[in-house]
Amino acid sequence: MSIQIISKYFPLLSDAQKKQFAALGELYNEWNEKINVISRKDIENLYINHVLHALAISKVQPFNVGSHILDVGTGGGFPGVPLAILFPEVRFHLVDSIAKKITVVKEVSAAIGLKNVVAEQERVENLDAKYDFIVTRGVTTLQNLYNWTHKSIKKESKHELSNGILALKGGDSLIEEITEMSKHHVKTWLISEFFNEDFFETKKVVYLKM
Repeated sequence: MSIQIISKYFPLLSDAQKKQFAALGELYNEWNEKINVISRKDIENLYINHVLHALAISKVQPFNVGSHILDVGTGGGFPGVPLAILFPEVRFHLVDSIAKKITVVKEVSAAIGLKNVVAEQERVENLDAKYDFIVTRGVTTLQNLYNWTHKSIKKESKHELSNGILALKGGDSLIEEITEMSKHHVKTWLISEFFNEDFFETKKVVYLKM
């Protein structure tokens, strides 16, 4: 499965965006041979399990031109790189504490000509900038995400959803995580509402309002 699965759900992509998405398969295969950023089993399903999964965030909240988005614990660039392709006029800051993963993000971004991505080896707690949204994929609990990032969220919201965290989550512990955050506004969407593939049956986008 390749670019066709992306075009199925995002039919309005420009030719440039299609080329960028199409290039990801070969690039991540090459880099995965050098630095294992995606499990060997998973790399065969890159476009569903990683690229399309990342883009589920856009179905919950499309980002406005000029927005500033932080991807916490980006790993090899997910969800940040696919979202940066989809929203070329939005600024993305991708951070991870592991240098070799940031190397992959920088090289992949450069290879496909992404001009709206800054990748940095850094701990999120050390960042000074302010962002409209934090995006992340299963890096840690909602409580930890809140503790690490609530000072990094801009106060003024310009989207349908108020500024906050949009996390790709799943698993049995999610109910417990949401219960822990009962003092905060939390909302979830089943990704199977957007995409038909079996992989998404138990996967969710979780929104935590700041």
